[in-house]
Amino acid sequence: MLVELKNTTKKLCVIGDPVLHSKSPLIQNTMIAALGLDYVYMAQPVARGHVAPWLTAAKVAGYAGFNATMPHKVDLVPLMDHLDEDARLYRAVNTVAIRNGFAYGHNTDGQGFLQSILDIGISPAGRNIVILGAGGAAKSVALKLVQQKARNVYICNRTLSKAIDLCDLAPFGSMTPSPMNRAALARLLPQADLLINCTSLGMTGVDAQWEDLSFLDDLRPEAPVCDLIYSPAETLFLEQARLRGHQTLNGLNMLIWQAIFALEHFTLTKIDGQAMLKVLAPVLSE
Repeated sequence: MLVELKNTTKKLCVIGDPVLHSKSPLIQNTMIAALGLDYVYMAQPVARGHVAPWLTAAKVAGYAGFNATMPHKVDLVPLMDHLDEDARLYRAVNTVAIRNGFAYGHNTDGQGFLQSILDIGISPAGRNIVILGAGGAAKSVALKLVQQKARNVYICNRTLSKAIDLCDLAPFGSMTPSPMNRAALARLLPQADLLINCTSLGMTGVDAQWEDLSFLDDLRPEAPVCDLIYSPAETLFLEQARLRGHQTLNGLNMLIWQAIFALEHFTLTKIDGQAMLKVLAPVLSE
């Protein structure tokens, strides 16, 4: 896309390893243009283990902030001058605003997922929710759902110890670890009100794929099914859920909402999220 640069233009970016595939520059520059803000947003590769010198360089170079993806989210936590509640709870930072030489760490992932399901009429309050996976994405989603008064959040993971570690982060709510096998899912899914895939299975560029999705037969038809993956737009997991009659949602709107909240932190500008979704829809469908 065409971006206008001036001497006054403030710099933003997303860092990661790898990161050049990221849709964040497209999303952020589209929003920046629509809002008439004097910022530019780029993708900046930063190798694993080099996030501390990058932060110093970003401050020296006058960056207004940056987003962070894998593998930097956890490493940023001790480097922040200030952490918001979600970043402290998740022990991960995906948004850094730099003001007056200080680094303000935020995490907009859980908030982004929450808004994406609220948009389609799904409230987590009082629901039994089953999450597949126990990585960083699962952590932010699960803890946000517990904050929102979900009745029970079950963390299913092939390595049970990782599910246990995640559940230990939520002393204020109900999270239960479970293995991710056919027997465990047969026990949990009939009582589930929402099923969320937080694994990378089926993602574009990832060889790993679901071997057997017959466990979806145990889910009640009225229970929605979400996948945090947005490329492809419909994973095999979502396709099979849709064919069984479930309402489905991919991860694109989560990506957009977390970007909206991040831009608010960078610029201290309140954004009309629903209007911005309409602006971004045709750009991301190209």
